[in-house]
Amino acid sequence: MQDVVLRTRGLTKHFGNLVAVDNLDLEVRRGEVLGFLGPNGSGKSTTVGMILGLIRPTFGTVERQGMPLQRIGAIIESPAFYPFLSGRDNLRALALAVSGVNEERIEQLLNSVGLASSAHRKYHTYSLGMKQRLGVASTLLCDPELVILDEPTNGLDPAGQQEIRALIPHLAEEGRSVLLASHLLYEVEHVCDRVAILQRGKLLAEGLVSDLLQREAFLEIGVSDLKAASELIGQLECVRAVRVEDGFLHVDADANSGSLITKTLAEAGIYVSSLSQKHISLEDVFLELTAEGDGTP
Repeated sequence: MQDVVLRTRGLTKHFGNLVAVDNLDLEVRRGEVLGFLGPNGSGKSTTVGMILGLIRPTFGTVERQGMPLQRIGAIIESPAFYPFLSGRDNLRALALAVSGVNEERIEQLLNSVGLASSAHRKYHTYSLGMKQRLGVASTLLCDPELVILDEPTNGLDPAGQQEIRALIPHLAEEGRSVLLASHLLYEVEHVCDRVAILQRGKLLAEGLVSDLLQREAFLEIGVSDLKAASELIGQLECVRAVRVEDGFLHVDADANSGSLITKTLAEAGIYVSSLSQKHISLEDVFLELTAEGDGTP
């Protein structure tokens, strides 16, 4: 198992009668991108504030595993820079507050975020995506072990969003840990290794993105007799659930059970016209979990 660089235990925050974060246990591991997912108001930003020491917890602890706050880089909302300085000079100005940052390091960072060719341009001429990438570079000045990105693509056009999404996995490839707080399910699904889903301050689910999606995979089967096939398949030990939807059987079954299902149907004289494995999106998983969390049937 990967090293844990950050762990919260029973983390809780009350604002008067409002419970913003409720008994949250969370782990961030070295070299991974953890998607911290939830709708607006779910407690993501409050959690980030407690991790960074900006908000005092009501109960619980934040364990940084010996990592000082100085080794955490974070972008909270939109980063602020001097508009009439170049991208390079903005990093130079920030580097004055960080020991051991030389010109070579600044050039490396500009290159790593794809701004080497634009480093001479004034910040106010940058696109929103370029500004956000410069923000990421600024968080890396202290060579952090953990990078926290709180809604990093908010307000960006599709091109800018793609620029940031392409950059995030590279941070993990460098051995850093990334906590990506987002309400954009597509974003989390495509850049994260694991995901933690939060609703109303409570952790609903946590695990590998691939496991969450595979868990909800199903077989879509076209048959000549939906009713008879549904009753027959439902008796198989490998089948957990069967439903009829849009003229097909949707079967929740063990992996590699397709051949047994088709054999059973064929022996009963039921013609199978099609069979395919379907994978739902993280959005589907999220909607199902949050509906359960609300007590919605």
